[in-house]
Amino acid sequence: MTHEPAFGLGQIGQIAVTVHDLDRALAFYRDQLGMKHLFTVPKMAFFQCGEVRLMLGVPEKPEFDHPSSVIYFKVPDIQKAYEVLTARGVQFEAKPHLIAKMQTHDLWMGFFRDSESNLLALMCEAARAG
Repeated sequence: MTHEPAFGLGQIGQIAVTVHDLDRALAFYRDQLGMKHLFTVPKMAFFQCGEVRLMLGVPEKPEFDHPSSVIYFKVPDIQKAYEVLTARGVQFEAKPHLIAKMQTHDLWMGFFRDSESNLLALMCEAARAG
């Protein structure tokens, strides 16, 4: 009989910061703070901060337009993490879904709320087969 370790979230993969003027914020973080800019997509810019990625994003809905951050927990298998957390009573906004097909991997995310209605997320950078 093998003993599988208990599942627990630990590593943060990405933190989101709400911005209103993406170009101004991108310039501030890149030029004034000297952070390594990774890439920009519509309404979002990404930076590497050690082992944690920082996402600057224009709020998509009024409920996201406030000075707060979304914590993204990096997991190796997003479906398994989703199943474990759902079994523990965590309420997800929707099932994990594909966000972007990157050069070497696919980026998956699943969003959920804590007991205080703060938005949190699972993220998985799934390697492509072949």
